[in-house]
Amino acid sequence: MQETDGRVKLWADIFGGDLYSTVTKYSGSLLLQKEYKDVEPRLGIKEVNGLVLVRKFSEDMETMLRRKVEAIQNLVEAAEEADLNHEFNESLVFDYYNSVLINEKDKNGNYVELGAAFVLEANAHFSDLRVNTTRSTVQLPTNVYNKGPDILNGVYMSEALNPVFVENFQRDPTLTWQYFGSSAGFFRIFPGIKWTPDENGVIAFDCRNRGWYIQAATSPKDIVILVDMSGSMKGLRMAIAKHTISTILDTLGENDFVNIIAYNDYIHYIEPCFKGILVQANRDNREHFKQLVDELMVKGTGVVSRALTEAFGVLKQFQEAKQGSLCNQAIMLISDGAVDDYEPVFEKYNWPDRKVRVFTYLIGREVTFADRMRWIACSNKGYYTQISTLADAQENVMEYLHVLSRPMVINRDRDVTWTEAYMDSKPFTSSAQNPALLTTVAMPVFSKKNETRSHGILLGVVGSDVTLRELMKLAPRYKLGVHGYAFLNSNNGYVLSHPDLRPLYREGKKVRPRPNYNSVDLSEVEWEDHAETLRTAMINGETGSVSMDVKVPLDAGKRVLSLTHDYFFTDISDTPFSLGVVLSQGHGEYILLGNTSVEEGLHDLLHPDLRLASDWSYCVTDTDTDHRKLSQLEAMVRFLSGEDADLECDKELVQEVLFDAVVTAPLEAYWTALALNLSEKSEHVVDMAFLGTRAGLLRSSLFVGSEKVSDRKFLTPEDEASIFTVDRFPLWYRRAAEQPAGSFVFSLRPAEGPGSPGKPVAVTASTAIAVTVDKKTAIVAAVGIQMHLDFLHRAFWAATRQDLDCFVIDDNGFVLVSERPQEVGRFLGEADGALLTQLLGMGVFSQVTMYDYQAMCKPLNHHHSAAWPLVNPISALLTTARWLANELLLLLLQWSAWGAWRGDSGTQAKAVFHHSHKHKKQEVLQPCDTEYPVFVHQTAIQEANGIIGCGACQKMFVMQQIPHSNLLLLVTDSTCDCSVFPQVLQEAIQIKYNASVKCDRMRSQKVRRRPDSCHAFHPEENAQDCGGTAHTSASLLQLLLPLCAWAPWA
Repeated sequence: MQETDGRVKLWADIFGGDLYSTVTKYSGSLLLQKEYKDVEPRLGIKEVNGLVLVRKFSEDMETMLRRKVEAIQNLVEAAEEADLNHEFNESLVFDYYNSVLINEKDKNGNYVELGAAFVLEANAHFSDLRVNTTRSTVQLPTNVYNKGPDILNGVYMSEALNPVFVENFQRDPTLTWQYFGSSAGFFRIFPGIKWTPDENGVIAFDCRNRGWYIQAATSPKDIVILVDMSGSMKGLRMAIAKHTISTILDTLGENDFVNIIAYNDYIHYIEPCFKGILVQANRDNREHFKQLVDELMVKGTGVVSRALTEAFGVLKQFQEAKQGSLCNQAIMLISDGAVDDYEPVFEKYNWPDRKVRVFTYLIGREVTFADRMRWIACSNKGYYTQISTLADAQENVMEYLHVLSRPMVINRDRDVTWTEAYMDSKPFTSSAQNPALLTTVAMPVFSKKNETRSHGILLGVVGSDVTLRELMKLAPRYKLGVHGYAFLNSNNGYVLSHPDLRPLYREGKKVRPRPNYNSVDLSEVEWEDHAETLRTAMINGETGSVSMDVKVPLDAGKRVLSLTHDYFFTDISDTPFSLGVVLSQGHGEYILLGNTSVEEGLHDLLHPDLRLASDWSYCVTDTDTDHRKLSQLEAMVRFLSGEDADLECDKELVQEVLFDAVVTAPLEAYWTALALNLSEKSEHVVDMAFLGTRAGLLRSSLFVGSEKVSDRKFLTPEDEASIFTVDRFPLWYRRAAEQPAGSFVFSLRPAEGPGSPGKPVAVTASTAIAVTVDKKTAIVAAVGIQMHLDFLHRAFWAATRQDLDCFVIDDNGFVLVSERPQEVGRFLGEADGALLTQLLGMGVFSQVTMYDYQAMCKPLNHHHSAAWPLVNPISALLTTARWLANELLLLLLQWSAWGAWRGDSGTQAKAVFHHSHKHKKQEVLQPCDTEYPVFVHQTAIQEANGIIGCGACQKMFVMQQIPHSNLLLLVTDSTCDCSVFPQVLQEAIQIKYNASVKCDRMRSQKVRRRPDSCHAFHPEENAQDCGGTAHTSASLLQLLLPLCAWAPWA
């Protein structure tokens, strides 16, 4: 054994020495370290004050966001003044730029009605979309008639916003989309753009059910939905009721609370875990309710008094316990009629104060109970509507929002609303590969006419989008160190921006938004905050700091860094947001200060292979049309050369770039000379050398033709992990920063292209450059090389030349060298479970358990068996019949000419059909929690040996650290078969919660901060404006359409 140990150590030393010689030669790491050492007398290292830093970032963000608020205040004033001066004209005729119809021509080549010529040009500020920055366009959903009197008058009045849009944009060129969403249903957007219908020819976007509209139009609310499940609600009525509930749920947001109670002879909470409480109306809970509503079945007799008593009891209990929204409270009663004695319930629980509004929705065409349902609403400051078809639900449900907005409108209480993070789903941005996360600032627009004061008429909501990516640029990466970052969360504890937030997931070849991407809690990305100390302090808007030992996942969870983070936090004034800044203890708390002349630095900036982090803000280029065409490097050169006096740049960052350019310039000359000395007959050793500095400067040099580079995605935007981004330093830089001084970290790179998915072809090696001044050490750069995997293999076998079974693995257990090519790139536990098990037992490796609270999993339980149609031919036949009926009805709808004066009613019904069935499609994957192991080499153990008992034989092994690297050499006896040991896999396992734990998690109410204002009632409110008979002139085909949803074979 000792003889073998000695041989293995010799092999490791020879191989390690050869590797070190190669990577230092081609990377120039020793030269770079010397260059920084030579300028050490001119250097200073400053300790970063995290609290000062986070306050400064917060103030800059507050200034930026205040400009957005001022812009929408200008729109509010203009819209209200225009309405005050406009007199409604029932017969108004007015042409406007309809965003769907602009530039459309008929078969004769003439522009269609509302479709005049409209100039559109690509604009970099608006994601290169074709827009018109001189005028707005008007969009309407399919179910709103584009020439109705309310629409024409509203569009005509809101023309006054066009000059304000333009002036706002000229005053603040960083503004993005500005818009006015009308309570009548139209959406005026600036800059003007053409809107494209979906694949079904439908415009489903309705501004009135967007979060920014609803949150600005109403105060927070507690809602209990009561749905009648008696036998009379069967068939079509039940389908309409379910769709009505779904539509109500879509009007709720994270500041609202809700529960749903089904009633017949008894009352049933549709989610038993939520019995007696209200839950936050976040996306998870809303979608959960929708799934449960789909499963409701009718039977028995409806007794509404019990349901009302239960609802009033829940609302009262929450109000007294200071839970829920502590603002509006309402009951939504969905039924085909109320027959029992319900008046005593109102007398006992709601009169005379009427603090709980009751909204009633009469389902079906029968009007027998219309007076009773209207009386219930009118006697409790609510609103009554009748919903006869699926197509009626959207407009009728929206009425309750207008009622809840009345107190705010009458009192002229205009609050500024900021939304949670969301992906823009407007059709003109839906094709973006990486949709940006946004927040919207919004304000309501009121009618100021005295004659309508008591009615509290809401004209609509104005808003503007703020890209969170641009906001986070105000927390520059270069000030946060290698592992530092900044993040934002809301008053509800939900993350708006965080490097670990993953709004998208991959399903096969498609990339989709996670269903709950905008309700990821801070405790789910900073999960080491077990006591939620950080979360609670930030939600409460406090300023302070905490420290935590954290496990930082790297490389898609395959690796982990153990760090100690200092968290600094404060609120952003006049918003519901809090800002956090993270600095890693040690080198992360220091920043290098260098100095050089502009002339010297400018010369070294102009090298063709020098790049800057494209996502970082070295100079402000988004406030001027000419500047938007410039790259950050071009802008910096103009600024330094004095060519453009109007350019604003970050002088501290520019100075760091200049210094780094001067210090790293000799490496360019070194690499060039090295490449020139390589003959065409030289062995292909290294593809390229590269370096990056803490200022986001990147240099690279090729030693082979570009067509011979092993991994051409490396250091390009296609491989975000290898470049500087707004959120992170490159992966090779971050890993090198935690390696011992002078040591290289080696990583496998997967192949590009579909030909060899995941098969490794290249290896990178990188090392960090550190500078120490006055006993303070800062990481200033990282340098490395990319080589072909074949060279690594040749170098290894040349150093060993033995018949024993050998592995070279990295410090996380991934195989770089093996005699069996199929094992390269795999985890050692897959290739040799016995060996990894023994290494774990000896403490050579440790297992770290990581958690992922943003995972997507296949459902654990399937309600429907895939084999059911095979064993039940009747079911299969009925399913086919249902499909044929659906297709026939939709075909007839498209040919229907009924109701042409209301617009395309067929398309309207088709839109409702698709909307009502959308959430019924079974998602292949669903949000879940997972845990997974990561394996880490314990660096204190540099050599080990042992014998593994494998039943009939024993397997000897020796492990030896390879010098100057993160690599280990493993040598084993290949004659002993240890396949009796199971594989050790690095795979995620879904965390399964038992029923009790799952229920407790669903019921738990996390700490949150309520919005500052509440507008629940006003004494001048006209409570008699409480609804009447619904419009029922729908086409026969629209009435037939819902049959598809409730047919007995469904």
